[in-house]
Amino acid sequence: MVKSPTQSPIGQFQKGILLAIAFLLTALLLFLRGGMNSSSPLEQMARRSLDPEIALSNGRPTLIEFYADWCEVCKLMAPEMEAFESEMKNKVDFVLLNVDNQSWGDWINEFHVSGIPQMNFFDENGDELGVSIGLRSSEEMREIFDSLLGDKPFPELSGFKNTNFSRIQLNNEKKVDLKINPMSHG
Repeated sequence: MVKSPTQSPIGQFQKGILLAIAFLLTALLLFLRGGMNSSSPLEQMARRSLDPEIALSNGRPTLIEFYADWCEVCKLMAPEMEAFESEMKNKVDFVLLNVDNQSWGDWINEFHVSGIPQMNFFDENGDELGVSIGLRSSEEMREIFDSLLGDKPFPELSGFKNTNFSRIQLNNEKKVDLKINPMSHG
């Protein structure tokens, strides 16, 4: 007895439709994520970043910024940070660590990341000088970088509504452990 080939539950036309839908969804996803080579300043800066251990040991001041792709404040500050990175090339190392990337978990824990963006500032010897959490204006960032490069004390930054997330914390100040997951901020 010879068996006849069984019919597929879906026909060629339905297979074609499913293939077209899959292609359109893939194209839409790539478009929404910024394409194969995203032009997002955050992603571009992160790709250019040195490994944090190298940055902290190469004899230049370093900024380590903890960020997330979904963080609106991070995205808002990104163009200015990119401009500072370009201006301070070979003077300050910029390192971006995405809090959603589990490979940076040890760094997130070590520096008690409690909100994003969190920027940790280090001198040329890799010693931590200060921490900034939250939104910073271009002028404030200029003051911070001038202090970092000029061996001056960090500026007193005030006038923010939420002082828990909008301040500089110097190493000689008592650190506040807010016990907040950085992924809870957007």
